[in-house]
Amino acid sequence: MHTTSTFIDRLNAAWTTRNSLLCVGLDPDPAKFPAHLSGRPDAIFEFCKAIVDATADLACAFKPQIAYFAARRAEDQLEALIAHIRERHPEVPVILDAKRGDIGSTAEQYAVEAFERYRADAVTVNPYMGRDSIEPYLAWADRGVILLCRTSNPGGSDLQFLDVGGERLFERVARLAAGEWNHTGQLALVVGATFPAEIARVRELTGDMPLLVPGIGAQGGDVEATVKAGRSSAGSGLMINSSRAILYAGKGEDFAQAARAVALATRDAINRYR
Repeated sequence: MHTTSTFIDRLNAAWTTRNSLLCVGLDPDPAKFPAHLSGRPDAIFEFCKAIVDATADLACAFKPQIAYFAARRAEDQLEALIAHIRERHPEVPVILDAKRGDIGSTAEQYAVEAFERYRADAVTVNPYMGRDSIEPYLAWADRGVILLCRTSNPGGSDLQFLDVGGERLFERVARLAAGEWNHTGQLALVVGATFPAEIARVRELTGDMPLLVPGIGAQGGDVEATVKAGRSSAGSGLMINSSRAILYAGKGEDFAQAARAVALATRDAINRYR
């Protein structure tokens, strides 16, 4: 697959060609689907496919969250969805949001799941178990590995703000990810939009490393503060994720058009501050 380009290359190209830092999160909840999809065995695939097709030209990445598929025995629909993105919108990278975290042979299996089974361009990984829990993913030279660093949830501070030898734990993760852990150049970081000051600190520690930023839209993060804190020297460097605000913008049969309108407005709002 992508023998001539890495995840980072593809992301850079998407930022440029789409003039977009918007990542569209795919968190399908059938309870929120329009009535005309109710009861269909392939409802999750059809819903997400419609969202993807309506927003692909506005997005720098798509981010399906695996739990929303696996909880409903819809992994086959996730496989079909990513195959559809690859076929119809091959220039938009796919991030499998799985937040895996394990060591050795188990991490190798999670890498096979993300990169062979689902054919994702990148996967989110929990770095709590250290460097050897990340290495198995780096064997896939063309893929990206996005480490949790400063998460958008209130409880993130329970551990991420602990002092570890004169710096906070999230700062240590950022420094390791930008330095010795990133010997292959495949790493990126998750930094929540709910904490602009910490986004700025992570940017300071990591240079132009890509940052995946959840927390705008339904979680209430400030777009202007996020972009100003996190943009790279080139005015990109961010995958700013919005899920629910886009997915459930409309309740009727025109839900995909409603999603497109919100995605367009979000992309343009982000671009105002680049």
